Amino acid sequence: MESKNSKTPQWPFKVKLYIKIYKVKLFLLKYLTKLKFWKYNKFRREDGMAVTIDLKGRKAVVFGIANDKSIAWHIAKRLNDAGCQIFAAYQERVEPLFLPLMKHLNNPAHMKCDVVDDTQLDAFFNKVKEEFGEVDFLIHSIAFAKREHLQGKFYNVDRRGYQVAHEVSAYSLAELTRRTAPMMKNGGSIIAMTYLGSEKVTPGYNIMGVAKAALESSVKYIASDLGDKQIRVNAISAGPIATLAASGISGFGEMLLNYIAKSPLKRNITADEVADCALFLCSDLSKAITGQVIFVDAGYSAMGI
Repeated sequence: MESKNSKTPQWPFKVKLYIKIYKVKLFLLKYLTKLKFWKYNKFRREDGMAVTIDLKGRKAVVFGIANDKSIAWHIAKRLNDAGCQIFAAYQERVEPLFLPLMKHLNNPAHMKCDVVDDTQLDAFFNKVKEEFGEVDFLIHSIAFAKREHLQGKFYNVDRRGYQVAHEVSAYSLAELTRRTAPMMKNGGSIIAMTYLGSEKVTPGYNIMGVAKAALESSVKYIASDLGDKQIRVNAISAGPIATLAASGISGFGEMLLNYIAKSPLKRNITADEVADCALFLCSDLSKAITGQVIFVDAGYSAMGI
């Protein structure tokens, strides 16, 4: 999907070394994952409670893959393993971490795309239409705020910082939906990622909490707009996961420990568990669910402490 004339970035030695180690890790994880699924499938056959979700012939557009820790990557992998074909968008700055991941998917398509660049958006969705024709699922797992606005007092956010956080984290859902919905000829599912900080004050989350509140409201309005087309729109509110985006949140380590102490299940969640929920929301098992925020947080959001 890349232009033959695009220049390969000259990365510093430390970055090149990290990329090599990263690729080795992905190689080892590939075979460990196969072993895990073999054991999992064996257990499912024995307990007789398995429900197989088959997405063969379905197509998904995924935004938000930065590296192997990204929630968007785990969702893309889960959909891929269910038979769905993936068209992934990525930013140039994460290219050396993104491209090795594509080798772990079955015949994926991918292209650079920044959601604040109309030229890139036009090119990306023209390519999606050319390659896929029709789309069944849209995964929105992107957010951004300046690091200085994820610490200190919320009211110290400047006007531009407020605008950028909302444009990338919330408005982009409407933008991507407007471009994807016409290709959803047979209904479909749109999923956005959010967090409890949208409705409860979370120290350090600040402007991102306000942006996520706008995102969740957008989910409900878009669900209403697209309901007659049988396109379902939902958000998954995940517990804290150590992703690249989370690294910018002040006190994130304390947040992880707090979830273990106060959630009913007394543990943190995994990106794979979020991916399981996304797989459900893309399947016909959730065909009567839309306009909802579904919590995957070990029960933390239910607690009053």
